[in-house]
Amino acid sequence: MATINILIIDDETDVCNFFRRLLKYKGYEVTTATNEPQAIQALEDNNFQVALVDLKLPDTDGLTLLSLIKSRQPECEVIIMTGYSTIKTAVSAMQQGAYEYVEKPFEEISEIEELIDRAVAYGTSRQQGNQSEEEWAEVADSVGFKVGNSLAMRRTVSLAYKIAKKNINVLIQGKTGTGKEVMARFIHAASNRADQSFIAVNCGALPENLLDSELFGHEKGAFTGGHRTRRGIFELANHGTLLLDEIGDASPLIQVKLLRVLETGEFMRVGGETPIKTNVRVIAATNVDLEKAIDEKTFREDLYYRLNVVKVEIPSLEERREDISQLAEFFAKQLNPNLSLAPATLERLNGYSWPGNIRELANCMRRAIVLCNDDVIQPNHLGERLGSRNEESSLSAAPNDVAQLPENPPQSLENFWEKYGNEEVLEAMSPGELHQMWHSLRGLEKTLTSIMARKNMLPPSHQGLKDSEKETIQEALEQHRWNITETAKSLGIARNTLHRKIKKYNLRFKES
Repeated sequence: MATINILIIDDETDVCNFFRRLLKYKGYEVTTATNEPQAIQALEDNNFQVALVDLKLPDTDGLTLLSLIKSRQPECEVIIMTGYSTIKTAVSAMQQGAYEYVEKPFEEISEIEELIDRAVAYGTSRQQGNQSEEEWAEVADSVGFKVGNSLAMRRTVSLAYKIAKKNINVLIQGKTGTGKEVMARFIHAASNRADQSFIAVNCGALPENLLDSELFGHEKGAFTGGHRTRRGIFELANHGTLLLDEIGDASPLIQVKLLRVLETGEFMRVGGETPIKTNVRVIAATNVDLEKAIDEKTFREDLYYRLNVVKVEIPSLEERREDISQLAEFFAKQLNPNLSLAPATLERLNGYSWPGNIRELANCMRRAIVLCNDDVIQPNHLGERLGSRNEESSLSAAPNDVAQLPENPPQSLENFWEKYGNEEVLEAMSPGELHQMWHSLRGLEKTLTSIMARKNMLPPSHQGLKDSEKETIQEALEQHRWNITETAKSLGIARNTLHRKIKKYNLRFKES
């Protein structure tokens, strides 16, 4: 077995000696350096698979050394060592090519060993010319996340994967329709909280008083109609992940309350007097330029810095045009695996600017599938004006809307619902395909509800809190196959509470 050389650069001799003992015991060759000249000399004398670099040194800094190492030994994987106060700089280092970062003081030695071993394996594989699958590929597939091949997107996902296991808040920024919620679900699935709840709430979809109750819950009698105590999302998401979508639309009052939760880890229900502790990882998402909103005094600067420990910026579809064909085929096959896209169709898709981004592309493919009566999607199935100035204008005006169906849908629309209403077809789909189907239907439901509200129509699914709770519990029970322990855990309630709810709502197991 070839010798594995590891370079430690830290001005504290105790840290250097710690790693020397730890890594020599594991069979690695260790070289230490306490300043820049020693580091340069070490790089001239040896080839290293991994380097651990302190972010702050008396005569230089970690970013300078990262650049130096990558210029001289590009295949050497660099792990940045940092204190909490410099996490943003450490993340910047990862964006510039660092493999990972680790916080000082070191607490879990086993985690450091595992990180170094992973970096060694990855660096050794690259030096041998092996192009192995990305570390995040399996997680992405599990949540139905089609990443594509564009370098910008893959770097973004790689960063998201690496910070997923860190217990820090994340701000996801991107234009409407770029897939911010899918990215949040990916981060949750890659985190140490993956077996806990993931809850998403749209801060711009509810009025202030309702959002307050939604986030923090309320005590019985807190307001008219509050006939019982209700737990809020911060309680339900305890130990899990909470996505605050469209955070830029949160009202000033809600911003103040969110800031307090993030600072103290405590909140109070509406009408309550006792603080409640919560341990939740917050991911915020927005298509608003929050720095501009701060200048305009519509968003709190202190809240921004609490949320923006790490920023993940998702590129628009225009910035990753090489992924359009792959994504279009992916969406088409999610709904009908037998369909293919004609070359002229791909050309038309690639020639369009996609102001509504991936959401618009997905909706376009849904419409095409409805209109397609054979196994090949032709350009006319996309809509006659796709790619023209008029079409771009009409689509960009409402990028959140589902692509319009014809007034007289063809027989294939009935066939579509008939097919995917068949349990055998759904059983044959992969986990990733099922996740994508679920997200698509959830998105369709939200869009329909929004359109019906604009037309002053009350959706048939409009429910009171009691009906909503009953339906939520029923769905959770079915999802966990009536496993009471797992269901209670996913809902964030005790087993005996769940038993009471089942009895209260007279819920029954349904044979599939």
